[in-house]
Amino acid sequence: MIVLSVGMPRAGSGWHYNLIHDLMETTGCVDARAIRERYHLQKILTEVNCNIGVLSARRLGLVMLPGLLNTFVIKAHAAPSTTSRLLSNLGLLRTTYIYRDPRDAMLSAYDFGQRALTKGRPNAFSHLSTFEKSMDFMMEYVRIWEKWMNEKNVLIARYEDLLTNYDTESAKLVEYLKVNRTRPEVQTVIEKYRPDAAEGQQGLHFFKGKIGRFREFYNEGQKSVLKAHLGAYLARMGYDE
Repeated sequence: MIVLSVGMPRAGSGWHYNLIHDLMETTGCVDARAIRERYHLQKILTEVNCNIGVLSARRLGLVMLPGLLNTFVIKAHAAPSTTSRLLSNLGLLRTTYIYRDPRDAMLSAYDFGQRALTKGRPNAFSHLSTFEKSMDFMMEYVRIWEKWMNEKNVLIARYEDLLTNYDTESAKLVEYLKVNRTRPEVQTVIEKYRPDAAEGQQGLHFFKGKIGRFREFYNEGQKSVLKAHLGAYLARMGYDE
């Protein structure tokens, strides 16, 4: 079986993935990085957190071959697909999805990209050089959020809830993953990824993580544009305008 950790970019998806990965490891789950090497999936499962990219039939088929013999955790930012839905219905794919206030995620993506540029190491967000480019980028992932919200058998989480109500949210995750919470190693993992402890850990993509930071950064005109584009989504996501 494959556990698929999907997230909106800059929404704690690296944090969520590693928490899920290490919880599953307590059950004997194989490290996805080892699967990547053993089955020569370097072009399919990329980056440190084994990101599959799009959930196409070809990509999911290639990772499902070892998934029939092993359980492991992979990551994505993509929308659901017919194939992911089929595998979920067959019990071969268990999916979680995490999102964040898109205004904060958008600002975080911009900051992360520009910070990398100043260091001479551009990343996947470095092209977001303007407010408009950042908005267009984030709207794509808001539409992906909407698709995941319509999926069945998916555990939905919000970054803000994981940050402020970690015990409740981690308990939901443990139950969904069918992990034995009473085992000492499970408790160790939960403590390892508690927000204060997780900050600064490599691969978790924590930097500022402040809730509502967009309100201080964007000017009134930009906030009006955000409201016009996101107003139809924010209440459904659980955020105030």
